[in-house]
Parts: sequence; structure tokens; C-alpha cells
Amino acid sequence: MGFQLARRGFLAVYAVIILLPLTIVVYTSFKTSQELFADPFGLPQNPTLDNYDQVLVGQDLARNVLNSVVVTGISVPLTVLLASLAAFAIARIPGWRSAVVFAAFLIGMAVPAQVNMIPQYVLFRQLGLTNSLTGLVLINVVVTLPLGIFILTGFMKTLPRELFEAAAVDGVPPWRTYTSIVMPLSLPSVSALSIFLLVIHWNELLYPLLFITDPTKATLPKALLDFKGEYLTNYPLLFTGVLVASVPMVVAYVFLQRYFVAGMTAGAVKG
Repeated sequence: MGFQLARRGFLAVYAVIILLPLTIVVYTSFKTSQELFADPFGLPQNPTLDNYDQVLVGQDLARNVLNSVVVTGISVPLTVLLASLAAFAIARIPGWRSAVVFAAFLIGMAVPAQVNMIPQYVLFRQLGLTNSLTGLVLINVVVTLPLGIFILTGFMKTLPRELFEAAAVDGVPPWRTYTSIVMPLSLPSVSALSIFLLVIHWNELLYPLLFITDPTKATLPKALLDFKGEYLTNYPLLFTGVLVASVPMVVAYVFLQRYFVAGMTAGAVKG
């Protein structure tokens, strides 16, 4: 009983910590700058939708949203496809060679992104991929591919090896084994990985800052950064942009949370 009360108390405090800043951001988006500085934490006395109108129309944020949708919509499926193919191969390699190949991919997770920034920029500039959504897609896939391989390999190794052996005895080619057996069984982990990648790619700021200088090619996080001036920041406008940027993530989580939970628990218990 005491443990349950302590647990509920902890969750209540945690909920307040999460909801309080979110609530402030929401009602600040209906304020003007003058009203915000006059009463930072007070409710809006004269609620206005001017910030939303300026963000969606005046700031041409719709173009930046479209850029983010294109980059994320291509990066996530491509990363999942390549990661699942690599994980399938690693799971089928027998003996110590599997561990060696797996470790080679994981080295990519051990190297900080900042270490590679200069060579990556030089390479992409030579290839003509700076100021390009194609370049952002490629760098997103390269950077997050080790994470995808790590997650999917851990699950695919829990699949009974008898499945692969039975498929081989029946003459099923490896590609058919991958598409008809492994991927359907791996759907929970693939769904969880897709949600992780969706959040990572949608909120990516480092590489758009590094590669993109044309405002029409900027993604949403980079466009929001432009709301912050050198000497003065329009916080109501910035908070409104943050809310607009958060809507796709909230919607995605609401509809995909059951897959996320299933993916987190998949492979935790082997039968």
C-alpha cells in the first residue's frame, strides 16, 4: 500500500513538472510580446490568434513544414529498410563473424557527430549535396543507420534459428525469407524503431544548420531558430512555432503508441 501511494505521488509530481511548462507555452502563444513581458506567467487578458497567423502565413512556415515532411518521410523508411537488411544478414551469419560485423556497425554509434562535421561538409560540398534536401536525407540515413541495426539485430537474433533452417530446407530464397518470415515477425521492433527515427529526423537541427543556407530549403527546426534574434526574441511567436512543430509528433504518438510499447517489450522474454 505504501509503495503504491509513493508511486502515485511520484507520478503526480512528474506529471506536474511536464504539464506546467507545456501549459505556459500554450497560453503564451495567445499573448503579444508586450503582454508577455508585463505578466510572464499570467493568463492572456486579450487572447489573439495573430501569432498563429504570422507563423503559418507571414513566416511561410508551411514551406519549412513541407521540407521536414519530405526529409523525414524519405529518411525513416530508407533507414528502416537498410537497417533491417543488415540486421537480417547479421542474424544469419554463424559464429564469431556475426559479432565482428555487428561491432563494425556499432562503431558508428561510438563516434560523436561533431567529430565528423568537417569531413562530412567537405564531402557533401564536393558532391554538390549542400543546400539540398537530398543531402539531408542521405546524412540522416547514414547517421541513424547504426542505431537501427543495433535495435533490429537484437530482436532478430531472438528469432528461432529453426525458422531459417526450415525455410532453407524448403528451398525458400533468402529474400523471400526476409520478406515473408522475418519482417512480419519483426513488425513490433520495426514500428518502435520507426517512431524513434521519426522523432530524431523531425527534430534534427545540427545538419540543417551545417548544410542548408537557403531559407526555402530549411527544415522546421532551423526555421524556428530564425525566430530568435540577436538582441530580442519574440517569445510568443517562438512558442507558437514550437507548438505547430510538435503537433505531428503528438499525433504520431497517439496513433502509434501501442506499436511503440509492443516494440519496447518485443524480445524481452524468449519463449
